[in-house]
Amino acid sequence: MAKGKLTTHILDATHGCPAHNVLITLFKIEGETKTQISQTRTNDDGRTNAPMLDSDRIEEGVYELEFHIGDYFRTKIDMPENPFIDIVPIRFGIADADQHFHVPLLASPFSYSTYRGS
Repeated sequence: MAKGKLTTHILDATHGCPAHNVLITLFKIEGETKTQISQTRTNDDGRTNAPMLDSDRIEEGVYELEFHIGDYFRTKIDMPENPFIDIVPIRFGIADADQHFHVPLLASPFSYSTYRGS
């Protein structure tokens, strides 16, 4: 059994705070097939209350996180009907299911960045 996990959090770079109540969906990618694995919302600290994948479900492969950040910014500022950034997809690979993978998002209405955290 693997010992790793997948976690994430979101920081709002525009307001300098965690992004709360953001919908996050996790998919497993196998060839052209995209299968939803889990879905949750961030808490007041911009984090999920539980890992997106825990040690019972994590396995090697390709995954994609979708951060619905446009809906969050619509509650904070006046956004156009077709915002520049709406849903942020981050596709990444897990090569060792015994490791902890942390994939954070730093976002504004006009840019975003990510990295592999710990």
